[in-house]
Amino acid sequence: MNELGIEQWFGILELPFLLVCIVYSFKTAQTLKGGVFGRGMVYLAWGFLVMAVGHLSLQITNFFGVDIFEMLLNQPLGKIAWFVALMTTWGLSAFGFYKIYQASKA
Repeated sequence: MNELGIEQWFGILELPFLLVCIVYSFKTAQTLKGGVFGRGMVYLAWGFLVMAVGHLSLQITNFFGVDIFEMLLNQPLGKIAWFVALMTTWGLSAFGFYKIYQASKA
C-alpha cells in the first residue's frame, strides 16, 4: 500500500461525492417520473455510475497496484475497456444534458 499524500486523499474524497451524485441523480429522475427531464437525468445518473466505477478502479490501482480492468480482461482489452468506460461516461452525460436542454427549450 502506498503512502497517503494529498493527491491520494483527494482521490479518496471524490468517491463519496460521486456516490451522493449517483443517489440524488437517480432520485431526481425517479421524482420526475420519466418525462423529458427525467429521461435526461437517468442518462446523467448512469454516466455518474460508470464514472464512479472508473474512479474506484483508479484508486485501487493507486493504492494496491492492481489494475482491475487488466486483471479481468488482460492487455490490451483492459485498456480498451477503460477507454470505452471513459467514453461511455461522457457520452451518457452529454446525452443526458442534451435531453434536458431539448426539454427546456420547448
